Amino acid sequence: MMKRNSQYIWMGLACVALGFSACQKSLEDGPLELLTEEYVFDRTDPLGQRANAYLTDMYSSLPQGFNRIGNDVLDAGSDDGMSSEVNSTIEFFKTGRITNGFNPDDAWARQYMLIRKANIFLANIDVVPVADSLNKYWKAEARFLRAISYFELYKRYGGAVLLGDRVLQTSDNFNLPRNAAEEVADYIVKECDAIKDLVRPQLYYDVDLGRITKAAVLALKAKTLLYAASPYMNPSATTAQWQTAADAAEEVLASPYHRLEANFGNVFLTRNSPEIILAYQTAANSNVERQNEPIGYQRGGRGITSPTQELVDAFPMKSGLPISDPASGYDPANPYKDRDPRFYLTVFHNGMSWLGRPIETFEGGRDKPGNGIAATRTGYYMRKFMTSSGSASSYSNANHNFPIFRYGQTMLDCAEALNEAQGPVARVFQLLTDIRKRAGIEAGADGKYGIPAITDKTVMRTFIRNERRTEMAFEEQRFWDIRRWKIAETVLSGSLHGMKITKAANGALTYERVPIQTVSFDARRMYRYPIPLLEVQKTPALGQNPNW
Repeated sequence: MMKRNSQYIWMGLACVALGFSACQKSLEDGPLELLTEEYVFDRTDPLGQRANAYLTDMYSSLPQGFNRIGNDVLDAGSDDGMSSEVNSTIEFFKTGRITNGFNPDDAWARQYMLIRKANIFLANIDVVPVADSLNKYWKAEARFLRAISYFELYKRYGGAVLLGDRVLQTSDNFNLPRNAAEEVADYIVKECDAIKDLVRPQLYYDVDLGRITKAAVLALKAKTLLYAASPYMNPSATTAQWQTAADAAEEVLASPYHRLEANFGNVFLTRNSPEIILAYQTAANSNVERQNEPIGYQRGGRGITSPTQELVDAFPMKSGLPISDPASGYDPANPYKDRDPRFYLTVFHNGMSWLGRPIETFEGGRDKPGNGIAATRTGYYMRKFMTSSGSASSYSNANHNFPIFRYGQTMLDCAEALNEAQGPVARVFQLLTDIRKRAGIEAGADGKYGIPAITDKTVMRTFIRNERRTEMAFEEQRFWDIRRWKIAETVLSGSLHGMKITKAANGALTYERVPIQTVSFDARRMYRYPIPLLEVQKTPALGQNPNW
């Protein structure tokens, strides 16, 4: 864990990108690298501008999403995708190559840095003469940011050291043992319960977008309880835990300020979408397009994310029926026709129109030319999050705010937990129907959007898991889902596939499902990350996760 000289605290510049109102003043009259607590927590500042900037900067440690792991998306480390660049470090998660000395997604120090910042804030904010209502909200914000940091530790490492409000000094004992995973989850839930009525029910000004509301607090609680109820954390499979998770999700869904966005694609390109409960806010940019666009366009996209055939096959037809159903109308000779509308907003496929021309991922096509050029390995590129604005030669900036919690995600969390607790009851069908209706899947003659009349909990579990996969592809859900469900050892065993497309001289296309990547997941140890070697060396009492 972090040690520091108690005289100084670090403040970054993330508040500028976040756009919160408190940062408009900035801190021009002081050095940004080394700021004393007395300077930041100013006893003579009734507006608390520096303290607010400090608090705002803490939001920069929230999950950032997109291409954050060596330029790859996290789900390229799952069965949903792979890096277009062979031997990228993201592949280590499915080839068993991470170690306690190297983990591309190590978050231990980063999260404890935020926990420390939160504790410094809580220890000092009372000297700043701001209004009592603002003081209470700011404290609740800091506690939320601390709690979500513990959640990030919990889902990666299980147990973690619970520091409470302590700000450790260099003279303190740092050799502290970890609390059990169950204690960490319980702490997060209790913190959320303690602050849920101290935060704002909604944000009243656009400049505050990105700050937490009551719905965000409840969403963190619900997500923590979902993980705690899941097979890896809950091997005894007690239905009481699932019911508690379902009840917590229902509390989020009862928010009058959030609902499903009418258009699925707008969720990811609209800064103030009613579906977004909490997102990592950034200034408008074209980073997602530059990193992931198919490579054959003159504006120079890198095409770094290759969705797998396994993900493509998970999308049903527009009727809602799976492609394996003989009644679905799926044609292997024309595999991308009449699919779930979410498919076209998630995956670039051969023949799809983009910037005025069809994408060419057939062998030798403009977007898969061969000759050693880094391009899609699977015949697909990631489409999700991307705007079609701009021109064929230049990018246009757009809002790319990574969804940490969104309404649709919580609906699926609720459906999963409720099915595990009670089976496929009417509420489960209602939630799935609402998700599919918004997706644009056809209602069908029976008005059921392709949802079969399932009566068995196990069958419904499979259906819900597939719906999560298609609805939330590349949102950093699948990577963790296959771990908490304890199925990574199954889905990351053997090969992941792509589509080899060959174009004949007469223009006819043939499609061949081919193995692309050999994967292996070591169930003895890989469900939890190793505690970083340097941390264990400095703090032996931390111990190590099994078999690392």
